[in-house]
Amino acid sequence: MKNSKLTIAVIIAIFAFVFGYWIRGPAPHPAATTAAAVSKSADMTCSMHPQIRQPKPGKCPLCGMDLISAGNDSGGCCGAGELKLSETAEKLAGIETAPVERRFVPVEIRMLGKISYNEETVSYINARFAGRIDKLFVKSTGVAVKKGDRLAEVYSPDLRLLQQELIQASNIKDSKPNDATASAFLESLREKYRLSGFTDDEINEIIAKGRTGDRLTSASQVAGVLLTITSPITGIVIDKDVTAGKYFEKGEKLITVADMSKVWINIEAYETDLPWLKYGQHVEFITDAYPGKKFEGRISLIQPSVDPLTRTVKVRLTADNKEGRLKSGMFAHAIIHAKIADDGRVIDPSLAGKWISPMHPEIIRDGPGKCDISGEPLVTAESLGIANDKDKNVKPPLVIPASAALVTGKRAVVYVSVPGRKGAYEGREVSLGPRAGEYFIVESGLREGEIIVTNGSFKIDSALQILARSSMMTMAGGCGSDSLCGASSGQAENPPSAEILESYSKVHDALFTDNHGEVLKNAAKLDAKYSTSLATSKDIWEARKEFEKISKNLYEDLSSSKGNLKETFYKIFCPMAFEGRGSFWLQNSEIVQNPYFGPSMPECGTVQETIGGKK
Repeated sequence: MKNSKLTIAVIIAIFAFVFGYWIRGPAPHPAATTAAAVSKSADMTCSMHPQIRQPKPGKCPLCGMDLISAGNDSGGCCGAGELKLSETAEKLAGIETAPVERRFVPVEIRMLGKISYNEETVSYINARFAGRIDKLFVKSTGVAVKKGDRLAEVYSPDLRLLQQELIQASNIKDSKPNDATASAFLESLREKYRLSGFTDDEINEIIAKGRTGDRLTSASQVAGVLLTITSPITGIVIDKDVTAGKYFEKGEKLITVADMSKVWINIEAYETDLPWLKYGQHVEFITDAYPGKKFEGRISLIQPSVDPLTRTVKVRLTADNKEGRLKSGMFAHAIIHAKIADDGRVIDPSLAGKWISPMHPEIIRDGPGKCDISGEPLVTAESLGIANDKDKNVKPPLVIPASAALVTGKRAVVYVSVPGRKGAYEGREVSLGPRAGEYFIVESGLREGEIIVTNGSFKIDSALQILARSSMMTMAGGCGSDSLCGASSGQAENPPSAEILESYSKVHDALFTDNHGEVLKNAAKLDAKYSTSLATSKDIWEARKEFEKISKNLYEDLSSSKGNLKETFYKIFCPMAFEGRGSFWLQNSEIVQNPYFGPSMPECGTVQETIGGKK
């Protein structure tokens, strides 16, 4: 029994020693410890039970271990959110670090959808007059037809009047070949029936059959005329609402033909994937019918609404189908390989320097021009949110390994190595953008080159929680100085300085007037405060992206110190900013002056919130 108790006591002692050693590193020389204890009446605690606090050295009343100072290396160094580890403790905790860097990180997005008819190429053949189907040449749906193929022959008494008008006008013109009035009258009738949907060939057929005494105007058909309906396009008959002998009314749909040389693929994307999707972007997809065959398409539509139940957005692809392999209703598995730039544009080298139709993404040209289908002017791919990673003006985003971030429901925290203090780590609240595989894109809170903990962050955070210090669950306002934080923590007790507010106002005014040079003049203080790159922005578009980041941080500062604000600020939101994503900015006036569009759309925005001042 005694041996059993002794064994248990030894195990407890070893466990306590290892835990205390991990926290504080190798024990100092006994003499030094004694001297420190005598010369300084520090608050003492137990490495096993941090809730124990005593004003002088002694034994822990729970486990009997020697108490340690709550102010030495076991508790960190200087700040409430800092922890200092010895070299040995770092090894035991498995601490690994890496610099914050800028790089293009690829992401693969997989989506499921269905192939459907291209509604832009579907032709509906409607009745232009009341009548009856005399003959039907297309017996069923699914039949392939070519442009000009006969679909049906229809009989209509209403066509008799049309025939008579055209024949009389044609006879008058023939009898008076030099009479301009007769020619104009015949042409006016032709135009009348062209506007009604008749082609020149059909009009000529009506005149010819009436003149030649064709059977169509014989005694048996004297009260009406037969007319052949032909296919206006090459495609597949996808709908047939008539049969031989059926009577129909004017305007009734008779036959529908779809051109299958181009198809749509309707897919669904999660809202978290939207930052990686842009109009015109290249997409690959496969089908269950041809699993080894890769098809290609381009994004032709991103719906502006999110399904409230599935939290997905409908996305449409347009793809060539000249071989006819793709059938309506087939499942399609879409794969997008994307990279994103610092300003939010998606990298697509295939569109570098290209001009694209804003309505038909398959229309791509090397220079300006007009769309072959809609006739609308082509626009640059860059204006649609597409960038080229070979362009020197395109900056990679700031990224960190996903393992470095401790993400809670309210915040994201990383631990940063404190410069000049080996083994000291400081908690930093950061704003994260979309996740790209094994990386997070950083919106604000860190600067390039800072050293962060990539492995062991949770152990550091747990140690801080044990010591009742600031951690990811109870992040204190601020993380040292601005030079270390790099961004507002959202917990400022005092409002931003007058210099920051003045610089922000001047940059806002410059963006509102599209004055990039004035933006650069007033960017330095904002960059220093919020760790942004406004002063090095290459153009007005990039400046607006940096201004958005600054606006978010400034809003947090103003919101957390609204009780001390004497001036009134207005948070104004524009739903059209950044290609429909929407964004806000701050003003000290309710008169909307949109910095994201400038003169092109100056009044886009509504006041969402009033901060500080008199409400």
